[in-house]
Amino acid sequence: MVELKLSQGAKPGHGGVLPAAKVTAEIAAIRGVPMGEDCISPAAHSAFSTPVELMQFIALMRGLSGGKPAGFKLCVGHPWEVMALCKAMLDTGITPDFIVVDGKEGGTGAAPLEFMDHMGMPLRDGLSFVHNALVGCGLRNRLRLGASGKIVSAFDMARVMALGADWCNAARGFMFAVGCIQAQTCHTGLCPTGVTAQDPYRQRAIVVPDKAERVFNFHRNTVQALAELVAAAGLDHPGQLGPQHFLRRGAADRVVSYAQQYETLEPGQLLADPGSAGRFGQAWSLARSHSFARGDGDAGLRAGRVQPVRER
Repeated sequence: MVELKLSQGAKPGHGGVLPAAKVTAEIAAIRGVPMGEDCISPAAHSAFSTPVELMQFIALMRGLSGGKPAGFKLCVGHPWEVMALCKAMLDTGITPDFIVVDGKEGGTGAAPLEFMDHMGMPLRDGLSFVHNALVGCGLRNRLRLGASGKIVSAFDMARVMALGADWCNAARGFMFAVGCIQAQTCHTGLCPTGVTAQDPYRQRAIVVPDKAERVFNFHRNTVQALAELVAAAGLDHPGQLGPQHFLRRGAADRVVSYAQQYETLEPGQLLADPGSAGRFGQAWSLARSHSFARGDGDAGLRAGRVQPVRER
């Protein structure tokens, strides 16, 4: 499949930056960038500037790839931006084959701490919001939803599947299996274990026959652990997991299920009665298919479709 990256969790440098120290001759030749300079990805794509144009570009990607599944990846920021994407799908009739929701906690240990701690929604919150937005628009059955962001264990996988993910992307655990020790020098090219180093001398630390066996065992045992968790819950498949299967402590004397913690929508609820959709309805009223910017939700409020939030 082919994936368009709109945004993602924390990464080396500030956003789309490949530091100069990591731009080798091979990378420079492949990407057509000069050596000795930071390779900076623009903050915005030149191929589109609105949600509608994004959907049209997704269709173009799918056509140019010979029909391969095409989709995009994002770390959720403003809720109305997600709703704008949903409205663009409805207006154009173009639906991506998949969406990958990344959490702000993703990325490498070399990312700026402020970015890892504060930029974007955490995975579970963003995933639940995107899943329910698609359900509320009647679009959820037309695409697949992936999840990424510090997914290492079988429990991590089960938890996001319960919140709507069809599959999980995992990198961190496999990096550990290869030899990552979280030295937090990914951006320098001087990784002591060679995992993120472009230096052939440092890469010698990765003994492929040994590491391949470790990666294979990690994958096999993690999937086996997921199967055991699903069986222990009395289910036959991870797709049967739901928010009701997971509990978390909501206070010192209280535990709540994810079904209680996360607001959910009924299929088509945003189309039939957005006023009943709470914060989803508010974001819906602010979204426009022809702009990622926040629109004027006052018209929707005056029409009674969405009730304003008032402080007590």
